[in-house]
Amino acid sequence: MESKTRQQTLSEIVTLYEIDKQEDLVSILHEYGFDVTQATISRDIKKLGLVKVAGSTKKYRYTQVHVREKGLKNKYDNIFKECVLSLQSAGNILVIKTVSGAANSAGAYIDNLMLPTILGTIAGDDTIIGVATTEKDAQDTLKLLKDMF
Repeated sequence: MESKTRQQTLSEIVTLYEIDKQEDLVSILHEYGFDVTQATISRDIKKLGLVKVAGSTKKYRYTQVHVREKGLKNKYDNIFKECVLSLQSAGNILVIKTVSGAANSAGAYIDNLMLPTILGTIAGDDTIIGVATTEKDAQDTLKLLKDMF
């Protein structure tokens, strides 16, 4: 029961504050009355699907990835993991290679993540082109996608 309450509080904290370090999350959760370690926070981050994105006041911040079609999240996760062969970037363009016939599904996954750094995607048979707002955003998104899987 405490883990669900702690994780809900953690989600609220990353929504309210720009936090870039797990140690800061531990400190804030201590202030909220949770006796946690960095290892616990690390597990919670993974369980909640928190990722680091570019922040407005700090270089990076933790946030929760929101998927438009919540009931399909695990299916999209599996499709993306199984079909993506490579991820690269050129300037502000992401080039994602998939197994033949899977680019549309993988592209839908990226679209459903609603990442603020991606303006849009176009999928063919085995290739997805994603347009990021800047070259740095393309690199950050590439890292995010690689780290997720």
